[in-house]
Amino acid sequence: MFKKIFPLLRDIAIVIGGNIIYACGVAFFILPGGLITGGTTGIALFIQHLFGVPISTFVLCFNAVMFFLGLLVLGRKFAATTILSTFVYPIALEMIQRLSNGFVITTDPVLCTVFGGLCIGAAIGIVIRTGASTGGMDIPPLVLNKLFRLPVSVTMYLFDFVILILQAFSCTGEEVLYGILLILIYTIVLDKCLMIGTEKVEIKVISHEHERIRQEILQEIDRGVTILNGQTGYMRENTELVLSVVSSREVGRVRKLVHNIDSSAFLIISRVTEVRGRGFTQEKEYK
Repeated sequence: MFKKIFPLLRDIAIVIGGNIIYACGVAFFILPGGLITGGTTGIALFIQHLFGVPISTFVLCFNAVMFFLGLLVLGRKFAATTILSTFVYPIALEMIQRLSNGFVITTDPVLCTVFGGLCIGAAIGIVIRTGASTGGMDIPPLVLNKLFRLPVSVTMYLFDFVILILQAFSCTGEEVLYGILLILIYTIVLDKCLMIGTEKVEIKVISHEHERIRQEILQEIDRGVTILNGQTGYMRENTELVLSVVSSREVGRVRKLVHNIDSSAFLIISRVTEVRGRGFTQEKEYK
């Protein structure tokens, strides 16, 4: 029972923590730096400038509307993964603003852009890695994708661009450039966060000692091995390739192991973005 409940509680804690980090990035860097940004926060900044509506209040209302839109179009399963972010972020933002009582770390636009981007990118990455959504402006691209098959990435960037344009009418050209830089930073950080812990290294070995190399990788490195049939290009001799996927820390051990067996072995080492299966996302199985 505990094994089933613990992953759920862990994911809930991670989603809450991610939204708190997001709120900290906005409260301590975006707002003090006077920056513009995309997403729900960008719309909130635009509305605040026009009508004076508090950012946290607008975000809460907007997220609630988007949540119900997602529930109607995308279904209950999607809504279940989004409900936490829908309400935790605006509440956390309001609480942080109240508790900080005007405390400012820095107003330097460069520092605010960099650290604001780091916080937002890391926060979104943390939430998405749990399979959840940050809600708000994440939902319209998903709705358009389901209804009209429009690419999510294209519509997401288009929405961010439009939101920046709306804010640009009340900003200087320099502030618009900082806004573009902010979006670039948190997009890059988001991509890196999504890849943390999933990148592995693929090793292919071409050698006459392929059988010994296969056994050593299995026994010494404790990694799975696949044998591929091949043919040399020059002599057209039949040969076998040893294929294995290992962690970055194990690359040196495998390289040394192979060269100790066959110093003339041909190695191909390449990085792969994600590996799923036994030994990685599932427990190893020995027979």
